[in-house]
Amino acid sequence: MNNSGNPLFPIFVKIDQINILVVGGGYVGTEKVTALLNNDPDAHITVVAREICQELKSLVANKPKIRLLERPFMYDDLTGRDLLFLATDNHELHIEIKAEAQKRHLLTNVADTPAICDFYLGSTVKKGDLKIGISTNGKSPTLAKRIKEYLNEALPDNTQSLLDNLKSIRDRLKGDMEAKIKALDAVTEGWLKDK
Repeated sequence: MNNSGNPLFPIFVKIDQINILVVGGGYVGTEKVTALLNNDPDAHITVVAREICQELKSLVANKPKIRLLERPFMYDDLTGRDLLFLATDNHELHIEIKAEAQKRHLLTNVADTPAICDFYLGSTVKKGDLKIGISTNGKSPTLAKRIKEYLNEALPDNTQSLLDNLKSIRDRLKGDMEAKIKALDAVTEGWLKDK
């Protein structure tokens, strides 16, 4: 087994079932909230910032699961959170909050400071229920963007119906997990080779 290369462990998080805090209400905070909402419009997000820009206020208008707190950050804001995004232009504040978050075992993304991030946001390709995450371990967001564009074009427009049909087939299959996997492998073998 080759352990060289990107050591990040990819996971997909049900962000409608966790409590997310974004510290920062400007451009970067808006960017983080946008990314979260693009993945799940029902995400539970609290944004705390001294000032929250109008673009962010407009973005979350009519979204009852998002709270905007226009005031300075307080350590109590970390209580009950599952995921933290630091998105201000204050590096010292990020270092301070990250230290407290680490004591609480709170996974943190720190904008523009990969060395102290617990996780990164990758590029994603989405076709219906199919979602593919792309990571370059922070080395080339441009390459990740190009791969995303390629996959968006390469994946068929009927991807969702393919997924629905495969689920229907899987639901009808009998036997143990190994037998089901072999049957589904036989059904899908060669699908992408023809593309």
